Amino acid sequence: MGTMKTRKHDAIVLSSGGEKAAQQRFVELLKSAPLPDDELLANLGLFLSSKNLSRVLFFEQIYRKIVGAHGIICEFGVRWGQTLSLLSALRGIHEPFNRHRKIVGFDTFSGFLGVAEEDGALSRCTDGSFSVSAGYEEYLGAVLETQEALNPVSHLKKWELVKGDACQTVPGYLARHPETIIALAIFDFDIYKPTKAALEAIKPRLCKGSVLVFDELCDDIFPGETVALREVFDLNRLRIERLPMTARVSYAVME
Repeated sequence: MGTMKTRKHDAIVLSSGGEKAAQQRFVELLKSAPLPDDELLANLGLFLSSKNLSRVLFFEQIYRKIVGAHGIICEFGVRWGQTLSLLSALRGIHEPFNRHRKIVGFDTFSGFLGVAEEDGALSRCTDGSFSVSAGYEEYLGAVLETQEALNPVSHLKKWELVKGDACQTVPGYLARHPETIIALAIFDFDIYKPTKAALEAIKPRLCKGSVLVFDELCDDIFPGETVALREVFDLNRLRIERLPMTARVSYAVME
């Protein structure tokens, strides 16, 4: 098993040669699918591997934990936006008429910004790593708009993308929205500086029952997320849990 970074967008893949070949075959089958257009979306499960499906099931269970809690959902580190779209669909299933359950995504949309000593060297990442295609936030906005159009109360916009350096944009957003309570915060910045800035900014907006989700805790490739959490919260006061279906995603419920 080796570490591979794709040339274009720096994704880190920890897979065997056989697994990579099978994943590439899935991509080829998806691109060449002979399904009619009006049946393609209904059959996306054809291409869900157990790993990819496990992430969908993880967030379904996480969403259930906040249905009775008040507040918005924030994702810190959006990248391609799959989780945002999934959360929008889950909102349509679990609480279709909750206009207060706004979903807000924060990202530079140009890759990492502020890689620091706390992030170590194993990831081999620099500022600009994990970028997305130029203008991708407009495409993602169209996806989220369409996702919302398929659910009730679609005339009220219940999502927002916030572009820029999280060290400024997260405090700025909260200053513009003093009414904000956060029910679910998902951390996928990977690196130390924006993660710590976001944690510090949202801490006063959390309450008992708020859920924090982390993508890289206890990860030697991206230690910065753990360092940031340790500096902002007392780890002895957090019950950090995981679900057996996922390898690295973890969560904590504020008590």
